[in-house]
Amino acid sequence: MSNEEKVRTSADGARDTAAPVLPTVNPAAEKSQPESASFHPAVYIATWITLSSSVIVFNKWILDTANFHFPIFLTTWHLLFATIMTQFLARFTTILDSRKKVPMTGRVYLRAIVPIGIFFSLSLICGNQTYLYLSVAFIQMLKATTPVAVLIATWSLGVAEPNMKTLSNVSFIVIGVIIASFGEIKFVLTGFLYQCGGIVFEAIRLVMVQRLLSSAEFKMDPLVSLYYYAPACALMNGVVCLFGEIPYMTMTDIYRVGGFTLLANATIAFLLNVSVVFLIGKTSSLVLTLSGVLKDILLVFASMFLFGDPVTLLQAFGYSIALGGLIYYKLGAEKLKEYVAQGGMMWAEFGARRPAARKLVVFGTVLVTLFLILAGLAPKFAPESGQFFESTIGQMLGEKGA
Repeated sequence: MSNEEKVRTSADGARDTAAPVLPTVNPAAEKSQPESASFHPAVYIATWITLSSSVIVFNKWILDTANFHFPIFLTTWHLLFATIMTQFLARFTTILDSRKKVPMTGRVYLRAIVPIGIFFSLSLICGNQTYLYLSVAFIQMLKATTPVAVLIATWSLGVAEPNMKTLSNVSFIVIGVIIASFGEIKFVLTGFLYQCGGIVFEAIRLVMVQRLLSSAEFKMDPLVSLYYYAPACALMNGVVCLFGEIPYMTMTDIYRVGGFTLLANATIAFLLNVSVVFLIGKTSSLVLTLSGVLKDILLVFASMFLFGDPVTLLQAFGYSIALGGLIYYKLGAEKLKEYVAQGGMMWAEFGARRPAARKLVVFGTVLVTLFLILAGLAPKFAPESGQFFESTIGQMLGEKGA
């Protein structure tokens, strides 16, 4: 895998449409000298997985469980908070000093940033609307098709030439998601169409970003890009919210969720952007890809455990195919064989040096897997326990606070 492919894959792996995270890492940008790592890379990976999963689950809880049915307002609030925080960081810290190297003019902003911001806003609006209709588990399964949509968008917009071999490589993702869709019990066409729309808008946005960053002059990490995009997106979302949701909102809706809950939600979403900056610089494309897959799997179990969302065996089978196709597409056959061989050798050496520790790892993995499976099945076979857990989580998040 070339350096250009590695940077692009790293940015794509860190992206989650549940929050305004912008994977706008310029492949042509020169990397700064690596800083001395104060933490092990596993800390950055665990932080990103935790924050990314928390944003998705948090959004689902606010929009669905807490009956705050105003997804555009929530998206606007996230972007407004991100605007305030990036402006603060730009003025009082050195974190965003690299923005001074970007030749951003009013004309470039209107012709490049604003159009990308429009598709970014549409992606966020559709993504949050989906939480009102579909389960988190099914949403994650549908999101697996994002690389396919990006690939088709690059061909449609003339960024890359069509390649049938690449198309065949991603066909397993599509087949797996189709199987998972047939297995979905709580299938709602409206939510499905919203999610498809969000994926399409996100794919177009990513291709437009790729075009913009084809010039070496535009060297923007995710936080710098958020500095430029957030104000425009907040304004556009705010206008839509003003006419689409504000007339139907009351302060009772805000009080029911709680001001502290909304502040915590926006804070976690912003911290997710910060974690992406560190994650890209501290890990490899392989780790990012596998971390993204692990996060998606954990979210499926979290959806089953927290919200009692049913997942059928047919869905699990289809999603397994989609995830396998996703890993194959991002890493390639040769790299995949190489990594598997290296992993096997490392595992064998670890067993030879520390046989007791390897047995402990195997036992722990089996134990965690059984716990996740049983936790996912608990809402179906022991609904009273699931209701008790959900009510406890609701109280912790401030359901009574207002």
